[in-house]
Amino acid sequence: MSEAMVDLDYDAILRDAKTRAGVGDFSNEFYLPVLRRLLEGFEKESNLNAMGRAIQRERIVGLLATNLRFESYWAQYPEIARERIVDPIVIVGFGRTGSTLLQRLLAADPRAHAPLWWEGRFPVPFAGETVENPEQRIKAALAEVEMMYATVPGLESIHPLDAMQADEEILLLEQSFYSDSPESFAKLLGFGPWRESLDQTPGYEHLRRLLQFLQWQKRKRGLVAERWILKSPQHIHNCDVVLKVFPGAKIVQTHRDPLETIPSWASLCYSLWQQNSDTADPVVCGTYWDEKMARGIRRCMQVRDAGNADKFFDVDYRDTARDPLGVAARICEFVGWEHTQAAREAQAAWLAANRRDQRPPHEYEPSTFGYTEAGLKARYREYRERFIR
Repeated sequence: MSEAMVDLDYDAILRDAKTRAGVGDFSNEFYLPVLRRLLEGFEKESNLNAMGRAIQRERIVGLLATNLRFESYWAQYPEIARERIVDPIVIVGFGRTGSTLLQRLLAADPRAHAPLWWEGRFPVPFAGETVENPEQRIKAALAEVEMMYATVPGLESIHPLDAMQADEEILLLEQSFYSDSPESFAKLLGFGPWRESLDQTPGYEHLRRLLQFLQWQKRKRGLVAERWILKSPQHIHNCDVVLKVFPGAKIVQTHRDPLETIPSWASLCYSLWQQNSDTADPVVCGTYWDEKMARGIRRCMQVRDAGNADKFFDVDYRDTARDPLGVAARICEFVGWEHTQAAREAQAAWLAANRRDQRPPHEYEPSTFGYTEAGLKARYREYRERFIR
């Protein structure tokens, strides 16, 4: 299949999404200017191969169709808007800092909600599917995860992707195109900083509505909890917006030396870039994500220092690896939540079933991405002096 056969035209994509959704229209959606700019970025910056063009087009059409169906549910069931997202625990930090382990550990608590991967990827019931029985969405998510493991080199060793476990709400942020997911998939050196410069509030407000929708669905399936466990590296750029949109949020910031985390993160993103482009450059990828993460951590520190210190709790990666239940107990104390016997037992069972040594090691060379120890130390000096012991 030639690249010309895969059309990334804005109007054609909107038409296809509307046809697929079968409901609604794009009369005045807040995210459409972001989408238009993203499509321009894919055309002009990313040098997508035929597979990459097909993957990105299908993903975008799916996101748009999901949004139309979501708005239909929102209008049809006004009680969704009355769902309250109470005092979520939001895990932020660089990727590769133990945040996935920590989110899934905390989410094992019977009192907690978290967006499962299949819920984040497919938050709205498929046509003909009921809220109470999401079997079709689960089946689609399982198939997609299997496909990703088959096509993305080394993914199993890099990220423990599991359709049935808690995962990042970046998948929900992606519904509004106010996410950095596209930058993970492909080179978007112009689009990424442009999107980052926008006020991120609309994207996070859409995230809150989607969480209300997921909570309503969980309630319909008999699942009731006290608070959400959220996490995404993207939040380091937007902690101020998180606290504005979720006023009762408590932020758990995970820490690990950037000398370890940044090359590992670049390796993950480069694996995805390779899937979508035949000309993916590891140094370009490494430079882009290094600069982006450095901006994000500086922004996070600024938000902390602007009168928000009491809203943050710091967790060292080594403590999570050594004593995860102890870390969970300290987080519960920080948020004013008893670490109950039921929580401890459920979390211990999760740990026993999800040992890190069951996965292959993640192997990479920092120099592949243009990194030197001196360069990383210089870029993250302030952060390392403050948080890396």
